[in-house]
Amino acid sequence: MSDSNETSNKLNQTEPAAPKEPKRRKFSQRQKNMASGYLFISPFYFLFAVFGLFPILFSFYLAFFRWDGLGPMEYVGFRNFEIIFNDPLFWKSLYNTIIIGLMGTAPQLIAALLLAFALNSVLVKAKSAFRLAIFLPYVTSIVAVAIVFSVIFSNQASGLVNSFIGLFGADPVTWSRSEWGTKFAIATMIFWRWVGYNMIIYLAGMQSIPNDLYEAAKIDGATVRQQIWYVTIPMLKPFIIFTVFTATIGALQVFAEPHIFQGRAGRTEGITVVLYLYRDAFVSNFFGTASATAIVLFFIIIVMSISNMYFANRIGQSKKVGVKQ
Repeated sequence: MSDSNETSNKLNQTEPAAPKEPKRRKFSQRQKNMASGYLFISPFYFLFAVFGLFPILFSFYLAFFRWDGLGPMEYVGFRNFEIIFNDPLFWKSLYNTIIIGLMGTAPQLIAALLLAFALNSVLVKAKSAFRLAIFLPYVTSIVAVAIVFSVIFSNQASGLVNSFIGLFGADPVTWSRSEWGTKFAIATMIFWRWVGYNMIIYLAGMQSIPNDLYEAAKIDGATVRQQIWYVTIPMLKPFIIFTVFTATIGALQVFAEPHIFQGRAGRTEGITVVLYLYRDAFVSNFFGTASATAIVLFFIIIVMSISNMYFANRIGQSKKVGVKQ
């Protein structure tokens, strides 16, 4: 019995001790780097959640309630949507928004494309000065622009535009009270402010087009108009899609120009959808119908943006004839 105990003791003495397992790190270096990166960008997401995401979600919630901003909320279901759809002023604001958007953005994009082509040409000198002069309205305060144009399109006969058209024997126009005069003045503000922005985008796209294409077109006898139509525009397709997309969204959100141009006098010649919901919310304290209007505008922007993307993506596409699919 003693021999067996001695043998077991010897065996226990000769067995090596088990190595200690290394301590596992809770976080790897890669995970720490990712965490620090997310920590640095977290202020943006926090501010977006507070001032962006929460108002959007609260607007969807508020669209189904009657609320004056102070008292208790009252659930009304789809009543707010029925109110705005039965309001002629809402449809007039939607009509004005579309008309002003077309008058202000369609000529603007064409003019921006032509200006970019001219500044990209070797015939134009002092290009930097021209780029700065055309781009300057974009960095100007939109309120200052609206105030200046309110003076230019003054209702008085001594106003700048009225004085100019008076040279041709035309009668003075009451711009802020005329149906089409108001739309023309607001569209002119939009055109003047955004044409430089779109021009810079088109110019950046044109400078990425190889000069060999233009030289080949010149050798083939292409005119300037043909170079723009068959070389420049097809190569600028991604830039055109982007500008059309942003211009559509901007046109549907026009607010400052008509608000400052017509003031709070209750004029409706230039009322837009955003101005309509602004009056509902902050003038009449009908936050429920204002939120419902915002939701309707949200879906209108989605539909029109998808439509523009669809038609813009079809630029330059052609069906193959005689090829089996």
